[in-house]
Amino acid sequence: MRNSRVFARALGGQDMVVEDVSIEVETSRAKTPVSSEVLVFSVRPKASQTSRCSRCRRRCPGYDGGESSRRWRTLDVGATKAYLQAAAPRVQCSEHGVVVAHVPWARAGARHTWAFEDTCAWLAAHTALSVLTVLLRIAWRTVAAIVTRVVADGRDTNDLLVGLTRIGIDEISYRKGHRYLTVIVDHTTGRLVWAREGRNQDTLGAFFDQLGTQRAAQLSHVSCDGAEWIHAVVRARAPQALICLDPFHVVAWTLKALDKVRARTMTKAGVRDRHAMWATRKNPADLTGEQRSSLAAIADTNRALYRAYLLKEQLREVFRVKGRAGHQLLAGWLSWASHSRIPEFVALARTIRRYRDLIANTLDHGLSNALSEATNTHLRALTKRAYGFHSPDALIAMALLTRGGLCPSLPGRAA
Repeated sequence: MRNSRVFARALGGQDMVVEDVSIEVETSRAKTPVSSEVLVFSVRPKASQTSRCSRCRRRCPGYDGGESSRRWRTLDVGATKAYLQAAAPRVQCSEHGVVVAHVPWARAGARHTWAFEDTCAWLAAHTALSVLTVLLRIAWRTVAAIVTRVVADGRDTNDLLVGLTRIGIDEISYRKGHRYLTVIVDHTTGRLVWAREGRNQDTLGAFFDQLGTQRAAQLSHVSCDGAEWIHAVVRARAPQALICLDPFHVVAWTLKALDKVRARTMTKAGVRDRHAMWATRKNPADLTGEQRSSLAAIADTNRALYRAYLLKEQLREVFRVKGRAGHQLLAGWLSWASHSRIPEFVALARTIRRYRDLIANTLDHGLSNALSEATNTHLRALTKRAYGFHSPDALIAMALLTRGGLCPSLPGRAA
C-alpha cells in the first residue's frame, strides 16, 4: 500500500491525496507564547472532487487560484497537532457566485476538518466543555462555531419536525435585558425540535410556517403556560389541538398568591418567623422540624394564612390525582377559594376559572411542560458556563446537539 494512501486513511480517509508531510514550529498566541512542533500534511482533492462549488457541490468553471494555500486543523497524531494544507482556488458558481472551491475534508467556511469537528461536537455532547477545550486545545468560542456548523449540517439532512403530534411550547430568558428564546419539544421522543430567539406571536408563527399546514393538522396536544400569545397562535394554526395548561405554572400562581397572604397577614400581626415562608411553600413530607413547628403555630394564630396553605395543597392534589377525581377536586377548590374571603385567592379563582377548560385537558391527558423545563435548565447551564454559547444561534445549536438528537457519531466508530 502506498504511503500517501496510508496517511489519507489515518487522517480520515476523505477523497484526498497526501503529497508531502513536514514538521514545522508553531508559536501560540497566548499571553505567554509557547512554541511547539506540528505536523503539516500537504494534500489535494482527488480528481472527482475538484472544481466544485463548496455550497452546492456542483461542477463549476474555475475563477482563479485564490489568494494562497490554506490550512485546516485535523485530529492530533498522537500528542502532536496536525494540519492539512492545500491550495484554495475559487470557482464561478451559477447559483452562489464566486466561492472557494469545495474540499472533501472540511465543511464550507470551516478551518477544521470533518473528523475534527465531528469529534468536537461529540465531545461537547458527552463531556464537560472544560475537558473538551483542554483535550482538543481550542477555545470555547471555537467550540461554539464548530457546534453551530455541525448542527446546521445535521438539520439539512434530518427533519426534526416529522411526525409531531404532542408538543410542548415554552420560553426562556437567556440573557439580561428581556432576551428570550422560544423552545418546542416533542413529548413522544423527548427531544428539542425547534428553537428561535423571541417570544411573541411572530416567533411561534415562524414555527408553524416551517411545520406547514399539513403537519400542523396532525398535532393533537400542545402543553404550555398561560401565555395568551401561545394560545392565540395555536388556536389559529392548529385548531384541532388540545391546549393543556402546565400544572407547574398553575401551582406557581398559587404560591405567588400564598406569599402575598403570608406577607400581608404577618406584617399586620407584627410577627416575624424566618421559617414561615418555606413552611407554607414546601411539600408537607419535606418539612424540617422547625418548619413543622412554624406551620403548627400558623394554624393556631393565623387562620387566614393556614386556609391559604390548605388551598395551595388541595390545588396540588388536583394535579396529582388527575382524571375524574381531579375534576371533582378542582370544582370543590374553585368553590372554596371563591368563598374564602381571602382577596388573593378570590382573584386566583377567577383566573383559574378562565383557564378551566385548558386545565381540564391537562387532567384528562396528563400532559405537562416538564420536558420543556428540563431543556430550559440545560440552556441556563450553558449560558452560565461558556462565554461562546451566549449568542442565540450558538446556544440553540448546542441545545439541538445535546437534546435534539443531532449529535454526530464519533468518527471511526459506529453510531
